[in-house]
Amino acid sequence: MKKFLYIVWVAILFNACKVDVDNPNSITKKNFWLTETDAEYGVNAIYNMFYKPGTYARWLWFRHDLTSDEGFSQSPWAELKEWTQFRYNNYNFAEGNAVTYSECYQAIFRANQVLAYVPAIQFADEQKKNRLLGQAYFLRGLYYYNLAVLWGTGNKSLPVVLEPSTPDMQPEGHTETEVFMQAISDFTAAQNVLPAVWQGADKGRATKGAALAFRAKCYMQLHKWNEARTDLQWLVEGEGKSYYNLVQNYGDNFSDRTENNIESVFEIQYSSANPAPAGDGVNDVNPNLGLHRGQFFAPPGIGWNDGELRPWLVTELKREKNISNGNDIRLKYTAFYQGMEADFTDNNLVYRLVSNNALWQQSNWNGRVFFRKYASYERGFDDYYNPINVRVIRFADVLLMYAECIAESGGDLSAAVACVDRVRARVNMPSLSVNHFTATTGTDRFLKRLQMERVLELSTEGHRWADLKRWGLLDNQAGIDELKQRDADFNNFEIGRHRSLPIPSDDVSNNPNVKQNPGY
Repeated sequence: MKKFLYIVWVAILFNACKVDVDNPNSITKKNFWLTETDAEYGVNAIYNMFYKPGTYARWLWFRHDLTSDEGFSQSPWAELKEWTQFRYNNYNFAEGNAVTYSECYQAIFRANQVLAYVPAIQFADEQKKNRLLGQAYFLRGLYYYNLAVLWGTGNKSLPVVLEPSTPDMQPEGHTETEVFMQAISDFTAAQNVLPAVWQGADKGRATKGAALAFRAKCYMQLHKWNEARTDLQWLVEGEGKSYYNLVQNYGDNFSDRTENNIESVFEIQYSSANPAPAGDGVNDVNPNLGLHRGQFFAPPGIGWNDGELRPWLVTELKREKNISNGNDIRLKYTAFYQGMEADFTDNNLVYRLVSNNALWQQSNWNGRVFFRKYASYERGFDDYYNPINVRVIRFADVLLMYAECIAESGGDLSAAVACVDRVRARVNMPSLSVNHFTATTGTDRFLKRLQMERVLELSTEGHRWADLKRWGLLDNQAGIDELKQRDADFNNFEIGRHRSLPIPSDDVSNNPNVKQNPGY
């Protein structure tokens, strides 16, 4: 699948209206969903949503990374900046809310078409059909997971739609727990039929391991630790041991030269192969297949600089020395920051600009820290066609999740510690017993240390907001006070309100079965 998803854009052509008039020049349900090729196009159309600006190509990072304590915005685009500061005024603000919400449901609609129409198609190989259906279940589950993480509450706020929608549908709202349970159901159906590994051109498609890892993420958000532990065990100790491991070089997780490697559990295939058209990417028949994130997060003079990192990340990554008395190599690949050229060899470029005192003393650079992961700095520039694949889940994340589940479920703490030590050893860092001995002597102390270990390994990779919610840091004043120390935007945070985004106003107005989230 890598780098050639030029999709026949069929997914939103159906059910556009109720007028029963066929256009002989257009695709309709009557002349589509008939062949194996149609089914393949339908599944590819779901993957195609990864290239839309509202999802992983662009705006989703503003919600997962910039809203958390890892990042923030000083964008001159006032409303864009305000939406990282918990200052939500216009709930229909497209770039902050409505586009991502809408495109999650567009992806679900495309998956629902596959699940509704493909079963009736005759296949020479039933396994092929089942694997196509499994991918649709996986992708639908992925988008329900994101909806639950970002908009889910105890209110009946989020529609769950399991069939191709029509304009007159007004689906019932569901709670956060119910949406997670739907995602769990989808991942369950997916893991039952997906292969453990794909070969050749199909490499990069959803696998059994990806479904289990995401199902575990859902269980963890619901604090169903035993269920999540069982799923993750398959990847760490079961059959998945044959397919997953840590790569030797941490930086290989963020390069376009080392994609789909042994650490990748699921990654999105991006490419610079189709840089035209240069539209907004919403309604392009042949969209560009690149990652937009770097264009929006790159430093002044390189990109729009609408997002940047909180400096505490650099402080934490420099707090410990590795076993050779050097700096934690993860810092090199996480951030561009003042003094980076002195901390690591061969680290004197910020894209095409030389990192030195003159650069960092500029008024629009001084004291700031910029995103580096998934930055196309090796090209010397960033744009809307960044070719680096996003590793949505990698094995290091699985190990840290497994450690959390072992500890939370009352398992052997030494086994949980061993998982964390395995992640630390890959980057030449001492074991927990050396620098954080107390974390190895009690479950509560271990779990608190694990919160920082996840930041050191996974910062800016889209996990932090879900982590903060799972750990309950958004639900009480002590948690918010902790976050305020790292991110001043949490001074605006209202407990009981801002742990979830508002449902776009138009969706609430148009569907009486959907309730607005509490406090909005």
